[in-house]
Amino acid sequence: MESTIKSIIQASIDLKTKVLNDQALHRTIRNIVDQVVNCYENGGKVLLCGNGGSAADAQHIAAELSGRFYFDRHPLYAEALHVNSSYITAVANDYGYDEVFARLVLAMGRPNDILIGLSTSGNSHNILKAFAEARTLGMVTIGFTGENGGKLKEKCNYLLNVPSNDTPRIQEVHILLGHIICELVEHKLFKV
Repeated sequence: MESTIKSIIQASIDLKTKVLNDQALHRTIRNIVDQVVNCYENGGKVLLCGNGGSAADAQHIAAELSGRFYFDRHPLYAEALHVNSSYITAVANDYGYDEVFARLVLAMGRPNDILIGLSTSGNSHNILKAFAEARTLGMVTIGFTGENGGKLKEKCNYLLNVPSNDTPRIQEVHILLGHIICELVEHKLFKV
């Protein structure tokens, strides 16, 4: 068991080392930070969506933005679209699960708002539909995926595709990237 524990930790370290050395990914992060800062400076909001563990990560990132990250400061409008269980179950029952995020994007999204979708495969139908709706509304779309980006890569203004096909390792890096974005956005907006 000890060797298994060490191999899991090493796999996480190895993937993070790839991310550490990926200059293209770093440029994308900087561009995303600029987009999020611009969104907030112009009165916009950040909406997030994901399924399963990615839903938890979306909610985590939303909480870091709307609550605080490192510093006490003005809250930022960020919301994970899955948190209203009555809405999710009603829409899934009446329209199908593929529509749960798209309908909220239609209700809440405005031009220049941001939609962040987390999908390790990049092929989650409900996220793809939400991104299609967001693009129609003129929102900025940001995808967090695994290595090949799946179908989501064609629907993103910005894609953070983690160089792996291992779902748990991808999700570990997604939250790292989310934390980096939150820290840099907080720093740029509040000059702390």
